[in-house]
Amino acid sequence: MQPLEGILVVDFTRLLPGAYASRELRRLGARVVRVEPPGGDPMRVSAPAWDLRLRAGTESVVCDLTTDDEFARALCMLADVVLEGFRPGVAERLGIGPRGLPDSLVYCSITGFGDEGPHRLRAGHDLNYLGWAGALEDTAPGIPPVQVADLAAGALGAVTEVLAALLERERTGGGRRIVVSMTHRSHDLVAHRVGGDPVRRTLTGGLACYRIYRTADDRFLTVGALEPKFFGRLCELLDRPELADQHYDADQEALADELAALIERRTLAEWLDRFEGEDVCAGPVWTRTEAARAFGTQRTRELVPPGAHTEPWRRELGMSETERGG
Repeated sequence: MQPLEGILVVDFTRLLPGAYASRELRRLGARVVRVEPPGGDPMRVSAPAWDLRLRAGTESVVCDLTTDDEFARALCMLADVVLEGFRPGVAERLGIGPRGLPDSLVYCSITGFGDEGPHRLRAGHDLNYLGWAGALEDTAPGIPPVQVADLAAGALGAVTEVLAALLERERTGGGRRIVVSMTHRSHDLVAHRVGGDPVRRTLTGGLACYRIYRTADDRFLTVGALEPKFFGRLCELLDRPELADQHYDADQEALADELAALIERRTLAEWLDRFEGEDVCAGPVWTRTEAARAFGTQRTRELVPPGAHTEPWRRELGMSETERGG
């Protein structure tokens, strides 16, 4: 039995943050009903491979919230968890806000900036939220390859709050109204650094022992040997044990040049063979395909077309279009 078996999640979100959140709840055993607009979630067209990975295994109903909020609210009345990702006030205008829903419901809104303050109605996407949050200070104008605000701050932030609320409901019987701000939670991820870092640009190349180096075959090797024992062993395996004494020297660029010249003498595969079984905190920059072979766990499932479960749900709710002759 999975932890969330028997929990019904009704998901009104669009695009990535909500899809990832409901995927995680489904992975833990919840039943997820995806409420899509006529024509389907935009991600079906804009990023179909993402949509398949995140939404496969969910049920799909089609509902035009501007004309059929009765159907949408009827789904909410049966739900344990409702997810929505509209800007503040939109869910209420569409008739699917939390007011009037059961007190036992966990109702979670994933927003850009929360539902209070001067930024609450501001439009944005992942990159914007990270910029506002101060998370791009070290890397701009470079763009992160992972949607940190969408996935870590927004989706996983929502999942954390939902799981805590479900646990609380087990004790009290009461639900909870949750508002997740992707910008606030992105700032939380870097807030511990506001007072300064141990070394300038600690995470972005300030230390020779915490960098990415090119190998002989134009691949890349990650080195994260922060502790002296790891760096010392790395230097031994590079056949330059004396470099360990320069671990935290003021001139980190000189040390990095030495390491780069050594690492570029062998291919990535050769270094991985040499480091196998050693405590060196070094590893490959794998492609997503390579990583999936080693760490991927999600089974490929068929993604149902938009609205595949609309009529069964309408029948269950006593709102069948067939019975109405619709």
